[in-house]
Amino acid sequence: MPNRKLGRPSDQRRAILRNLVTVLIWNGRIVTTQARAKEVRSIAEKLITLAAKEYNNTITVTKTVQNDKMQSVEQEVINDAPSKLHARRLIMSYLYDVKELKARDESKSDYRERTKENKHPVVEKLFRELGPKYDKRAKELGQGGGYTRILKMGPRRGDAAEMVVLELV
Repeated sequence: MPNRKLGRPSDQRRAILRNLVTVLIWNGRIVTTQARAKEVRSIAEKLITLAAKEYNNTITVTKTVQNDKMQSVEQEVINDAPSKLHARRLIMSYLYDVKELKARDESKSDYRERTKENKHPVVEKLFRELGPKYDKRAKELGQGGGYTRILKMGPRRGDAAEMVVLELV
């Protein structure tokens, strides 16, 4: 896929784009140059589309487990369908892991308890919040895509590069 060079070697360019896409999904908006924003926009839209298509694709499985008294007990577990698992792994391979911040009045044990189930908070945010939101939006408007907005801020003081705000709609 052809993309902008951004004046960087390919490894640095990939790292910058991965970081910007991760921060955009985590925070909802970023301030960057226009060339970077246009690249990040296309990548972010593809990831959000993937999450919107697969967010509710789950299957219920009955598993047999043994309890403390060595008795077999059947349990119903909700798992990702194979296509959702594949989408989740594709997204996880691109986005960086961002740790959730600890609240000011939260103890260390409370923070561990709150975050122990969620190993990849950015991916979970994509599937739990953004996927349903944009799937509903696509059904209402009858179109897919258009999840981001670029607002121009004017030239940067040092090098006159066009600065923009890239945000999720």
